[in-house]
Amino acid sequence: MTRTKRVYLFKRFERFWHWSQAALIITLMLSGFRIHGLYDLGVDFLTALRIHTVAAWSLVVLWVFAIFWHFTTGEWKQYIPTFDKIFLIARHYAFGIFRGEEHPYHVIPTRKHNPLQRLAYLWVKLMINPIIWISGIWLLFFADWGAWPVWQQWGISLQTVAWAHTIGAYMMLIFFIVHVYLTTTGHTPLAHIKAMIVGYEHEPVHHHPRDQAAPKAVENA
Repeated sequence: MTRTKRVYLFKRFERFWHWSQAALIITLMLSGFRIHGLYDLGVDFLTALRIHTVAAWSLVVLWVFAIFWHFTTGEWKQYIPTFDKIFLIARHYAFGIFRGEEHPYHVIPTRKHNPLQRLAYLWVKLMINPIIWISGIWLLFFADWGAWPVWQQWGISLQTVAWAHTIGAYMMLIFFIVHVYLTTTGHTPLAHIKAMIVGYEHEPVHHHPRDQAAPKAVENA
């Protein structure tokens, strides 16, 4: 049996931010799809709209604190793209994971995300989030902005923005499904989820000696 060590990866605020963000995104997706009429489980349109609006602004507030935290702690560096071992990691997810092979990437506090994760998070932050938020704010204030001549000159209509918002929502849904699936690919199906609850991840001891010398992260809020 492979020996493992406990590595402290996720600080208290990071865990709070992750789970709060997850809850708000789920709320936004459920209320948003209700607004679009994809289902009706006893929640009327106006109630769904109010829930959607409150959840959206709550997420904005959460992100303001999260951005401040990332830049003041240096955690923003975790998202800098890298292509180191990216083909090995892609091969692992495509084939190796189904053969019981060990993951080629091992985490330490200073590099929690593998190259594919970094690219995925960068795509979310630079593509999906801007589409959702720009279109969402435009829809929210359409009554005030919609009649401005500039939108007509650019050919931007309410329907166009609504479609952009819907496309962004489905892109986020795809990311969410893949993200949830990948949380089950640890050494046990719940290992990664547990790590985001308690902060500690279990990593093999003998496969990356240079990482063993890395100092243990100090927990802070």
